[in-house]
Amino acid sequence: MAPPVPTLAREAAAWAEGCLLVGVDEVGRGPLAGPVVAAAVVFPAGCPRATLRGLRDSKVLPAERRAKLAIRIRARAVAIGIGAASVAEIDRLNIRCATALAMRRALARILGRVGPARVLVDGLPFPEIGLEHEALVDGDAHCASVAAASIVAKILRDELMHRLARRHPGYGWDTNVGYGTEAHHDGLLRLGPTQHHRQSFAPVAQIPLPF
Repeated sequence: MAPPVPTLAREAAAWAEGCLLVGVDEVGRGPLAGPVVAAAVVFPAGCPRATLRGLRDSKVLPAERRAKLAIRIRARAVAIGIGAASVAEIDRLNIRCATALAMRRALARILGRVGPARVLVDGLPFPEIGLEHEALVDGDAHCASVAAASIVAKILRDELMHRLARRHPGYGWDTNVGYGTEAHHDGLLRLGPTQHHRQSFAPVAQIPLPF
């Protein structure tokens, strides 16, 4: 079965009420290493669907297509906000609160600059964000702005992990971007954790200390 195609239906509903829609999504809640990154994307009122042809949830897109779509998203969006929470913040706050922090940082770069706006977040309601918002389960598969945010966030986080892979070879970050693959686990056992690993995550915390 083909994956669903994100539409501008929710954006159109906001435009009809004189608002813009801010789509928010994050990437990197599950990895053992690296930050969590959030993006917020706003398209202009009346944005034609044809300009976003091929837009999908970032998880179902090959890297080359994501990169091409990101160029089109940046050209078409009226505002894009990026926020991140570091590994230290993830370990100190927990991953849920750190994700909310990354989202707040992304939204802070947009709200107040685009006029009246509604915020739509992928997934379930997220009260830790501390801002009024709506939530949509699988929003990145159904809403164009959320799908665009997922693409922008994934590309930025993947690029960061690829750079870190060159500085910390042996964990496979050039392909797994910090997720807990077999190669990553093998690297942890052989080399131990780096400062970019999430010490609060069990697979990292359970690595035996050297005697």
